[in-house]
Amino acid sequence: MKNPSPAGRGLGEGPSAPSSGRAVRGAKAHRLGMDAEALAEAALAVEGWTILARRLRTPAGEIDLVAERTGLLAFIEVKARPSLVEAAFALAPRQQARLLAAAEAALAAHPGWGAAGIRFDVMLVDAGGRVRRIADAFRLG
Repeated sequence: MKNPSPAGRGLGEGPSAPSSGRAVRGAKAHRLGMDAEALAEAALAVEGWTILARRLRTPAGEIDLVAERTGLLAFIEVKARPSLVEAAFALAPRQQARLLAAAEAALAAHPGWGAAGIRFDVMLVDAGGRVRRIADAFRLG
């Protein structure tokens, strides 16, 4: 059953509905990504992390989450896939390079961030909503 919109139509119905299969898949992927980011954020909060930014846009790209705990700054990429194993292999080297460049831009814009150091984490989310974190998943250089 589709969720009704305020106008009484289901999600994706009506005059502004995506007309191609690609647009429909893109909209679904966007919703799944947003849901995965919300689950990752909740998991971080339980562990005592403070979210400093969500979907932080920089000239070099977007960072899904930026979180801090006791001065340690984590730039976090969230990967949602049908299984945790698939999610674990979803961060390609090119995406790592983009995340590193985006982090450099974020640190230049926020010089007070990361007083106790920085790291890059990957949060994995599977189709059942299970969340796992790979802390310090990769490093510069």
